[in-house]
Amino acid sequence: MSGDRPSIPSGAATTARQARRLMPDLFQGLALALLSLPVAGAQAAEISEADVEVERVAGNLDHPWGLAFLPDGAMLVTERSGQLRLIENGNVSSPLAGVPKVYARGQGGLLDVALHPKFAENQRVYLSFSEPGGGGAGTAVGYGRLVRSNGEPSLQDFKVIFRQSPKVTTGHHFGSRLVFAPDGLLFVTLGERGQGMPAQDLDNHLGKVVRITDEGGIPADNPCASAENGALPAIWTYGHRNPQGAAIDPATGELWIVEHGARGGDEINRTEAGANYGWPEVSYGRHYSGAKIGVGTSAPGIEQPVHYWDPSIAPSGMTFYDGDQFAAWQGDILVGALKYQMLVRLDVEDGRIVGEDRLFEGRFGRIRDVRTGPNGAVYLLTDNNPGELIRLTASD
Repeated sequence: MSGDRPSIPSGAATTARQARRLMPDLFQGLALALLSLPVAGAQAAEISEADVEVERVAGNLDHPWGLAFLPDGAMLVTERSGQLRLIENGNVSSPLAGVPKVYARGQGGLLDVALHPKFAENQRVYLSFSEPGGGGAGTAVGYGRLVRSNGEPSLQDFKVIFRQSPKVTTGHHFGSRLVFAPDGLLFVTLGERGQGMPAQDLDNHLGKVVRITDEGGIPADNPCASAENGALPAIWTYGHRNPQGAAIDPATGELWIVEHGARGGDEINRTEAGANYGWPEVSYGRHYSGAKIGVGTSAPGIEQPVHYWDPSIAPSGMTFYDGDQFAAWQGDILVGALKYQMLVRLDVEDGRIVGEDRLFEGRFGRIRDVRTGPNGAVYLLTDNNPGELIRLTASD
């Protein structure tokens, strides 16, 4: 496992590995430290707020959390209080029947939504949600079949395929994003439920990213697939605090995640099988009391983030922009922020983040999710009640 692996500063894995091979040991530490520093002021071609057309697609949503696009242009939106709704031509449906019961307390409830890669054939809609049960609640994942008949869409034959273990009594740090990889396997991000150190242990799902099949099975090449020493076989990476954003880099097929720090130390990480991302041993933030977290900002065998924020922006959903509306953003990361209520663009070059642009600060409220739409528009969900679905397109 990754406890014996070297740290990869700044997420610049290829560059760092080359540095280790080519430079003398005397200069290796300095070179890797330089790779981890953010590049101030570096940005791609600017797109100002004046270049963006803002359209309110739908409103009166109850703390909307996740968004998925259907092939015919309609959209599915989750509401944290437990409703799944279909939005079509600006009209918001009644809550769909067939959605599982959720633990709608604190940060828990109905969370993310994703379509099966072969949705056109099987009509499967996947949901992540906080599931009540013995011991409290935990993040769970399941799917149902979307049926649209007589104007009343519903989710039928819902089946739970994954349950976070153990369930605990707190109402925060559930995660959770769902991302299908190009090979059809499903990544699920899981918060550590405020428990801290269990995020470092492989005998539980707290503070982990898991990788499963579309039926909840274990891929044979998962790093813990053999379940040695009690490690749970679904685990892909560990040492996470509360990852609430995730997306596949379309250029590489790699999973990137964004996660909340405590008082500072929000992180973007590029995941590698079996890697340890440090929480709560390593962080660029501090506890809310002001006390130091763990051993500091680095430790042997623990990955460094690609990017971090201090002070915290409370990041939420994320997307790699790959549309045609905003050519200057091609390949960049867009992240929603709950704190400062803004959209953040991160300029990505060769797997490194070299600049940051902050847009629409305070204009829409807390931004919970960000998605690139099929038409190249950027869609935002605002975490309010009433919340809104907002579309951003390029001005003429």
